[in-house]
Amino acid sequence: MYVCVCNAITEGQIKTAIGNGADTLSRLRDELEVATCCGTCAERVEHCLQDVLEDALNGATAPEMPFSDLASV
Repeated sequence: MYVCVCNAITEGQIKTAIGNGADTLSRLRDELEVATCCGTCAERVEHCLQDVLEDALNGATAPEMPFSDLASV
C-alpha cells in the first residue's frame, strides 16, 4: 500500500528502511524522501514507525526485517 503518494513510497519500503536502521521520521525523510512534499503522509509514517519499533521491542518481527540493529532501542 502506498503511504506517500507524492513520492510513491510504500509501507513495505518504509518497514524495510526501519529494519535497516531508520528509526526516526527525519531519517526516513533522508533515506526515502517520504513526507517531503505535501506532508499529508507524515502522521501515517510516524504510526508505521512506532508500530514496527514496538513490535521489534516485543520480539515480534516480520521475516523480511531482522531488526538486529534495533535490539538496543
